Amino acid sequence: MFSRVLIANRGEIAVRILRACRELGIETVCVFSDEDRHAPYLAWANRAICIGAGPPGESYLRSDRVIAAAEVANVDAIHPGYGFLAENARFAEQCREAKIEFIGPSAETMSLVGDKAVARKMAKTAKVPTVPGSGGRLEDDEEAVALAEKIGYPVMIKAAAGGGGRGIRIAHNEANLRASLHQARLEAGNAFKDDGLYVEKVIETARHVEVQILGDKAGQVLHFYDRDCTLQRRYQKLIEEAPSSAIDSRTRDELCKAAVKIARAAKYFNAGTVEFLVDPKQNFYFTEVNARIQVEHPVTEMITGHDLVKWQLRLAAGESLSLKQRDIQATGTAIECRVNAENPADRFRPCPGPIDRFEPPGGFGVRVDTYVVPGIRVSPRYDSMIAKLVVHKRTRSEAIACMQRCLAEFIIEPIATTIPFHREILAHERFLNNKVDTGFIERTW
Repeated sequence: MFSRVLIANRGEIAVRILRACRELGIETVCVFSDEDRHAPYLAWANRAICIGAGPPGESYLRSDRVIAAAEVANVDAIHPGYGFLAENARFAEQCREAKIEFIGPSAETMSLVGDKAVARKMAKTAKVPTVPGSGGRLEDDEEAVALAEKIGYPVMIKAAAGGGGRGIRIAHNEANLRASLHQARLEAGNAFKDDGLYVEKVIETARHVEVQILGDKAGQVLHFYDRDCTLQRRYQKLIEEAPSSAIDSRTRDELCKAAVKIARAAKYFNAGTVEFLVDPKQNFYFTEVNARIQVEHPVTEMITGHDLVKWQLRLAAGESLSLKQRDIQATGTAIECRVNAENPADRFRPCPGPIDRFEPPGGFGVRVDTYVVPGIRVSPRYDSMIAKLVVHKRTRSEAIACMQRCLAEFIIEPIATTIPFHREILAHERFLNNKVDTGFIERTW
C-alpha cells in the first residue's frame, strides 16, 4: 500500500479521498488554491500545499504545479478525484514520467475511451449495441447532414472529447443541425481544446443507466451493478438511484456483462463507469465510458457495501481484486440528491456566498458527503455542488420516504440551494410511479 498520496482536487471529493486514505493508514497531501486557503478539511491532511490563484486554470488545472507539489512532498501516488485533471491522459502520462502512480486507468486506456467516437468503434467491435450514428469523428458538416437524413431526426451532436454535458446539442432539422454543429464546435473547443464532434440518433423517452466497474492490473474486471441517472437538467445529473428500478433482471444481467466486455476490450483497470441508454422496450445502447470515480458512486457503495475509493487506492498500489463476481451482491435501494448552490426559482442561477447555517439530516441509512461547515463561503469559481445527500433502504418506496424526510430537515442558509427543487421532484407523481425519462425535467419544469 502507498505511504503518502496527494489529492489533486477540492471540496467534497477531496474530503471523501482524505477519509479513505486515513482509514487505510495512508498519509495525505492536499493541494489548494488561494480561494480555498481556509477550507477546513485542509487541517485533516498531513500537509497542504498552495498551487496558485483561485481560477482553476491557475491552480487545479495546472498539471505542472500539481506534479511539482507531489515531488516536493515525496508522494507515492496522486488521486485526481473527478473533474479538473481526472480524465486528462497527458496528466496521467506526466505522473508516470515522474514515477508517481496515477490513481486511475492508464494514459493509453484513458486516451482510448476518452475519445467518445473511438469508444463507440470499440463497443461495436466488442459486439455491444451502440446508438445509431457516426462511425467516428465527423469530417465535415455535409457528412453530418447526410447521416442525419439516413438515421432520421432528431439527432444529438456530441463532443468527441466531451464530458459534463458540454458540447452537446439536439437538432430537429437540417437548418437546426448546421447551426448546432457550429455552436457545439465552439463550446467543445473552449471546454476541451478539441472541437471534434460525432452524431447520434436521439433515443426517445430513454433512461440513462450506467454500470460501475473495477479492474485490476492482472486483467480481471468486475461490475458492481447499475445506477439510474435519468433525472438530468441540461445533461447534468440531479438525482441518482441504484439499482435502476426501470430495468428487469434479464436486462440488468446483459447490461452488466456488456459493461465488463467493453472494459476488458479497453484493458481497463481501476474504477470506471460504462454508460448506456435504455429504451422503453428494454433495448440498451452503449454511449460512453467515464474513466474516473463518479460523483454518484455513493449509491453503489450503499447497495453493495464496498468502498470504491479504497478499492481505487488498493488497485493502483498493485493489489488484485480479491473478489469474484458472485461475491458482489446488491441489496435494497439507494438514492442520491445533489445539493447545489443554485436558485431553481431563477433559472438555476448560481448562488455563491457565505453559509451561516448548515444543519444536515441524519438517521438510519442516511449519508451526507460534503465539505461545508457553518461559516464557509461557497466560491463562484468552482462547481456549485455543496453536498450529496444519500439514503439507503430496503425498498424504493422506503428510500423515497426517507429522502423526503431528509430534504425537509436539511437547512442551508442564507444562500439558495436546489433542496426545494428536489422536494418537488420527490413528490411528483411520475417520479413516484417510476415513469420518467431523460427529458422529464425539461418537459415538467
